[in-house]
Amino acid sequence: MPLTAITRAVSPSMNNCQLAFVERQPIDIAQAIAQHDLYEACLASLGIAVVSLPAVPDQPDAVFVEDPAIVLDEVAIMTLEGGDVVRIGSTLFVGRSARSNDVGIAQLARELAPLGYAVQAVGMRGCLHLKSACTYLGRDTVLANRDWADLAPFAGARVIDVAPGEPAAADVLAIGDTVIVPASFPETARTLDRAGWRVLAIDVSELQKAEAGVTCMSLIFNGSPIVAGTAAFTGSDLTCREYGSTARKNR
Repeated sequence: MPLTAITRAVSPSMNNCQLAFVERQPIDIAQAIAQHDLYEACLASLGIAVVSLPAVPDQPDAVFVEDPAIVLDEVAIMTLEGGDVVRIGSTLFVGRSARSNDVGIAQLARELAPLGYAVQAVGMRGCLHLKSACTYLGRDTVLANRDWADLAPFAGARVIDVAPGEPAAADVLAIGDTVIVPASFPETARTLDRAGWRVLAIDVSELQKAEAGVTCMSLIFNGSPIVAGTAAFTGSDLTCREYGSTARKNR
């Protein structure tokens, strides 16, 4: 089944973005837009149908479409920190963060149990969300910063460590055998290349000033999109559920 990616254009107010772990620097909006365009083109080059939604001028963080949602084969769940969720098969690993607490994780588990999904909590520290510390590459392999996440729940997976000096490099986007990696993490990119992945390095430096990662700027799922206004859904078997499972909504 073809893949679809939902993205949203960079807001002209991005300089007012919320920051938690990055020191504020001026963002060149024109350059950020150009880098986001390249990001979308990179997704399209991998055969993904990109649904690009318009910018929201008064929402500086709206480009981060994964912040409030996850999309599985059967259901989309809104108002959930998607960046805290790493999926491996039918198991969703959810980071305990300033955004996702134990009550929310338990609620997610109850919602997904009837669909056959297991939910496993992951301890983390010193980073924005779980995908800052760990992402799934496929082939039973995760890329991780061991200093930022407790990897015990991933005991069945092979771990590739981020390169020394690149602590934020674990946030990469794997599409099949290709991994999209920010150009600012060249040593980790070389590590992945040596491990047998095809690496696409893209410059997202202006977006990183807003704590962007390459995972948080798209919602990728199986299926073809049906778009009405600013809402995007797949076929009739996909439902949407909204609930409050995070300590704080969005950024």
